[in-house]
Amino acid sequence: MKKFGVILALVISLGVGAGVYSQTAQTAVSNSVAANSAVQYTTVNALDVVASPFKFLHRNIRIKAKFDKFSTLGLDYPAALRASDKYISILIQRPDVGDHNIPLSEMKIFLKKELAEKNINLDAGDEIEFTGRVFSTALGDAWMDVDDLKVIAKKNPPKKEENVLE
Repeated sequence: MKKFGVILALVISLGVGAGVYSQTAQTAVSNSVAANSAVQYTTVNALDVVASPFKFLHRNIRIKAKFDKFSTLGLDYPAALRASDKYISILIQRPDVGDHNIPLSEMKIFLKKELAEKNINLDAGDEIEFTGRVFSTALGDAWMDVDDLKVIAKKNPPKKEENVLE
């Protein structure tokens, strides 16, 4: 109902030509759009996404996983194009195989190179959380653009250097 009032005020102000009312209505509409544009992510299991990629198509999701490696998997594939000059893909480890390090290759996960460069120090087994959107289900797989990536825990945290006097 509030949006209707804002839109009605905008229409009336445009019809009357009163610049002050028009500017106020436009500001209210802009503020309303900005408040509603905050992206909400749903936390999901990577295996659920792989099992039913169509269910997650065009949805904003958050996944916690173990990083496996940077890769070129899926890049430059015409049906779900992410160009290798702008993107790099990552592989996460399958969470259903115990202590074995097996990549979940059924999920194509793409990062813009700028985001990947900020996380270049990732090692296999590091715990990460990433958010993004499944943009395609080409070949029956989930193809996902990453908006943000955070390192939750390093598998092998850097050791503090000891000061050794010689």
